[in-house]
Amino acid sequence: MDELSVRVHRSDENLAREDQLAWKLAGVAVDDVEVSDEVTEMVINRVIDNAAVAAASLLRPPVTSARSQALAHPVSIAGQGATVFGADGGRRTSPEWAAWANGVAVRELDYHDTFLAAEYSHPGDNIPPVVAVAQHLADARGLTGRDIVRGIATGYEVQIDLAKAISLHAHKIDHVAHLGPSAAAGIGTLLGLDQATVYQAIGQALHTTTATRQSRKGEISTWKAHAPAFAGKIAVEAVDRAMRGETSPSPIYEGEDGVIAWLLDGKDARYDVSLPSAGEAKRAILDSYTKEHSAEYQAQAWIDLARKLHDEYPLILDDPDRVERIVLHTSHHTHFVIGSGANDPQKYDPTASRETLDHSIPYIFAVALQDGRWHHVDSYRPERAARPDTVELWKKITTVQDEEWTRRYHSLDMAEKAFGGRVEIVLADGGTISEEIAVADAHPLGARPFGRAEYAAKFRSLAEFVLDESEIERFLTLVERLPELGSDELVGLTITAAPGVLSSVENPTGIF
Repeated sequence: MDELSVRVHRSDENLAREDQLAWKLAGVAVDDVEVSDEVTEMVINRVIDNAAVAAASLLRPPVTSARSQALAHPVSIAGQGATVFGADGGRRTSPEWAAWANGVAVRELDYHDTFLAAEYSHPGDNIPPVVAVAQHLADARGLTGRDIVRGIATGYEVQIDLAKAISLHAHKIDHVAHLGPSAAAGIGTLLGLDQATVYQAIGQALHTTTATRQSRKGEISTWKAHAPAFAGKIAVEAVDRAMRGETSPSPIYEGEDGVIAWLLDGKDARYDVSLPSAGEAKRAILDSYTKEHSAEYQAQAWIDLARKLHDEYPLILDDPDRVERIVLHTSHHTHFVIGSGANDPQKYDPTASRETLDHSIPYIFAVALQDGRWHHVDSYRPERAARPDTVELWKKITTVQDEEWTRRYHSLDMAEKAFGGRVEIVLADGGTISEEIAVADAHPLGARPFGRAEYAAKFRSLAEFVLDESEIERFLTLVERLPELGSDELVGLTITAAPGVLSSVENPTGIF
């Protein structure tokens, strides 16, 4: 890996383009290194994973809205258009709008892959814009499944490398500010663009996708699912502009009025960013992990621990009167973002939105403890959240920050990196129950790591109510051949809902 020291430069220092972070990221994108078999297999897994969670969300209002927006737009004239999840494969739209609709479908349930370090990320958000552009330009540029694999590998590499080095949330900037550049870089790899063009696209994408974290604070709105899709859409547009010769603010990261100086650590900031050396394989996707449960990633291990405790102590934990209090000793992020340290009263509100409950570890732990399971629909139903015994137990659950769990959370040693903690349950009779968990069961180091069979099973389980069985098997068979797909087969990288499914919900109307 190459180590790049990034700091703010005065305008009169004239930081050379070749020394800028955006240029180095573009260099990663244009490096024509082969993708390893191990990485290729994981790319296939994540394409399946994205389709699984998209299928489960096809009828949810934000997805219906984004899909109706996308399908209101015609195919742009430069290509054959891109497909939209749920719609018939013959129905195409312009690639930026396909990236938008499919990005919302993938993110809506917060149920796909994750990487957590200095910053948070869902690197699977790179897949919709890369695939949309590939479908649109498949014939015009002779793109194949191999090109898609390479583009996705770049998107993951850039986003994860940025997430390891540069914290956005510390300054209340939303994590999708790393996604705009990574998606632009992934598209650059897909299309085989030159470094100067990708550099301009990365700068434009970053400049136009920075926003505050209020989208994940307080009463969390449906924009939580739209924000990464917007970044993917903007990345497509940024690449288009750069290909036409348009330029971007420079230096976008290091400038005295740039992102670091005014949105992040300020004029005295210094970040050490590690990027693959020329000719070094892009392997960052292997450091990421998917979700077995539809909840914030920091909740995954806690759900697994709650299931274990439910099985071991059913007579005690089914009755909230037997519990005095429950304290989750965990990382800084879990405590302050989804725990009681956030000081969000909505995290204890039985009438809160699904998006808010998804970011409440006290709620999630209470329900998983009582039910011994977690379900992407049932566990969030209003009647489930309002159950009196659940509310009683829920109010007894708090979080505290633990320095060791915080250290392990931020560790870049993947063998010790952890997202769990220790639970202390104090019983009304004075007894205590104490257990800990480091990583989720589905994590590569967990009790039951996900492999191809588990990804396929997740897809079948989530898609069975909206896709015909033949469509499920068609998609799986096609995706497993991803690196071998020819240009004419890329259009098949979508899912078509069973007859009558999409018409069961009303399409909202707007300007388009």
